[in-house]
Amino acid sequence: MSRDDASMPGAIPEGAEHPDLRFMRAALEEAARAHAAGEVPVGAVVVRDGEIVGRGWNRPIGSHDPSAHAEIGALRDAAARLGNYRLPGCELYVTLEPCAMCAGAIQHARIARVVWGAADPKTGACGSVVDLFAEPRLNHHARSIGGVMAAECAGTLQAFFAERRALVRARRGRGDGSDGTQRAARGTGGSVAPIEQRDPSDPDDPPDPAIGIAPD
Repeated sequence: MSRDDASMPGAIPEGAEHPDLRFMRAALEEAARAHAAGEVPVGAVVVRDGEIVGRGWNRPIGSHDPSAHAEIGALRDAAARLGNYRLPGCELYVTLEPCAMCAGAIQHARIARVVWGAADPKTGACGSVVDLFAEPRLNHHARSIGGVMAAECAGTLQAFFAERRALVRARRGRGDGSDGTQRAARGTGGSVAPIEQRDPSDPDDPPDPAIGIAPD
């Protein structure tokens, strides 16, 4: 995964908030919307010339759409607002390292720069598993900057799954089955690895409430 020191907070005037922090906070606001809807809390925004032109939050469960990741939602919103499926000169901020699907969409949209928060050691396509933006055979290469507000982004995910594990324990106690939500294997050092949605009809496959890691 790549980093650009000039993009990090130390390169800005004292007392001013770095734009990367401001826009990542906006992405975290979108993640909160996903959390409120019972979706895994990942949020994204697209920025052009210092202004947010697209917003998206993770919603595959509610929309019954496996492609409805936060990045895809933000790209669609920006493309509709700007009237162009290409988004040259735009930047995308997302709270979790993009997967291969989202990295591909980012490349097709011609996003110039991707800034992400928590690393995803299971499906991350910006260096954790593969680095599609560094693949020389591809015809577009967005700059990828990871680890911005990583602790806050990972903490949002960890809090969500802690709530879900508590719900599983409570429902186990009442004997009424599982919670039917998405689940995740939690990493360390600001990384969280999402796992596909579990089968809500299978009460024998809940997340492990002791460590928060659901079996693959």
